Amino acid sequence: MAPTGNVQDTHIHERMRALHGALITLVSVMNRPRNDQRLIAAAGVRLDQALFRLLVMIERVGPIGVVELADRVGRDYTTVSRQVARLEAMELITRRGNPQDRRIREAVIAPRGKAMTERLDQVRARLAREVFRDWPERDVEELVRLLTRFAADLERLVEAAPG
Repeated sequence: MAPTGNVQDTHIHERMRALHGALITLVSVMNRPRNDQRLIAAAGVRLDQALFRLLVMIERVGPIGVVELADRVGRDYTTVSRQVARLEAMELITRRGNPQDRRIREAVIAPRGKAMTERLDQVRARLAREVFRDWPERDVEELVRLLTRFAADLERLVEAAPG
């Protein structure tokens, strides 16, 4: 059922199914374990896949507490807590107190972990060059700009929602 309202509402409604389908495909491709395995191998990284995803998330959005990290990756808090402890034991991350709430210990990327994520980023850059080989540079820039904006607006909306 199409929404009633202004033209922009109708436009967004018509495009939402296509956007949702594209996002499902994107997330599906990014979450395939064999793709993680290939990336890890190509980067010469020796790390369990579950830890790999946490390490990357900590590097991208850290400092981050375990509860928020578990929420972002869709795993149980106790599981993520044990995995973060393993990353810390491997000296890939460190933990520190949160300046605003001393009850929270945040995970922060350590130099050794940063070196590992940089190797992973080099492999991602090679893959991106293949994907975007036939794209004009302005299209790639526009995709990054719009996807970044969409992600920020969506996260802001979800965070503001009650419950």
